[in-house]
Amino acid sequence: MSMIEGSVDVDVPVRTAYNQWTQFESFPRFMDGVERVDKPQATLSHWVTRIAGVTREFDAKVVEQRPDELVAWCSLDEPHHAGTVRFEPLGDSRCRVTYRLEFAPQGLLERTGDALGLVRRQVQGSLRGFKEYIEGQGKETGEWRGTISGGQVKPHAAHTPRPVPHWPTG
Repeated sequence: MSMIEGSVDVDVPVRTAYNQWTQFESFPRFMDGVERVDKPQATLSHWVTRIAGVTREFDAKVVEQRPDELVAWCSLDEPHHAGTVRFEPLGDSRCRVTYRLEFAPQGLLERTGDALGLVRRQVQGSLRGFKEYIEGQGKETGEWRGTISGGQVKPHAAHTPRPVPHWPTG
C-alpha cells in the first residue's frame, strides 16, 4: 500500500468546508479524473474515474463521519483504497483540510505513476481544486450533517435523498 498525506488551508469557515465535502456529487467540478459520483445512500457512493485514458468504476463506503471534524471511507472493490479527511477550524473564517489516502496501485502503469509521484501530485491538485472551488463559491452547495460510526448511520442522522429533476420531453 502507498500513502499520501497533506493539507490545505481554506478561507471559509470549517462548517462550510465540511458541508461542501459531504456533497460527493460535486467532486467532478474540482477533482481531476473524477467523471461522476453518485450517492445512493448516506454511507455508499459510486465513482466513475478516468485517469491516463483508463476508466474505472468502484463503490466506496463512508465508515466514519462526524460533522465539522472527519470523513473516513474505504473502497468496496478495486482499486483498493481508504482515506480520511479531517477539518480543523483556524478561527471563524478559515480552516485546515487534512487528508490521508492509502491505496494499492494496480499494474505497472499505476506503480510507475506512484513511484514518480504522479498520484501524489494529482491528489494534492484535487485538494487545491477543492480550496479554489469552495473559496470561489463562498458557500456550500449543500450539506449532509449526519453522523456515521462503524459504517452505520446514527439514528438521528437519517439520509434524505434529493429529488431528481424531471425535464419536459417531446
